Amino acid sequence: METGDSRTLNCSVVAIDHFNYCYSVCSLCEKTLTPDNNNVNLNNHTSSSSSSSSSICNHCHFKNPSSSAPKRLFRVLMSVASDTEVFVVVMFDRAARVLFGCSADDFFHFAKSHPFSDLTAGKILEGEMLRVTLSKPKNVNAQHERVVSVIPLRSGFLPVIETLRQLYGGTVDQ
Repeated sequence: METGDSRTLNCSVVAIDHFNYCYSVCSLCEKTLTPDNNNVNLNNHTSSSSSSSSSICNHCHFKNPSSSAPKRLFRVLMSVASDTEVFVVVMFDRAARVLFGCSADDFFHFAKSHPFSDLTAGKILEGEMLRVTLSKPKNVNAQHERVVSVIPLRSGFLPVIETLRQLYGGTVDQ
């Protein structure tokens, strides 16, 4: 189904980029923090934005020096296959929460205490059948279509974090 700049289709997840699944934003205004403060590498489970003073939003910090720490939002690159093609899409926070079942911050903290859970998350989603609505990117420089909404088609679907909790026996709560 296609309407204007969006289309809805059934597809299967081929692979997920587990190296850069999220980015840091100001917790007050949600402006993206600079790329050098944005590096989240799950394999090392570190983020320069977790303790660096340069990870503070200059605009909000100027107005409110006691502003809170940055937060993470999902930005997941994944390859999907429809009945006619294989292509890469980007899934941002609202859509990714449906599949992951938690916030990017919660997933990041879970991954810090459970090595290789980032890789396992990708394996969990591989082959999953989804109904996605895709839209053309609003940014002229963007390379991939954007997932606007996602619906898992498997009746027994569990969000990634639930499956990881069963595998690792951990919780999201700190």
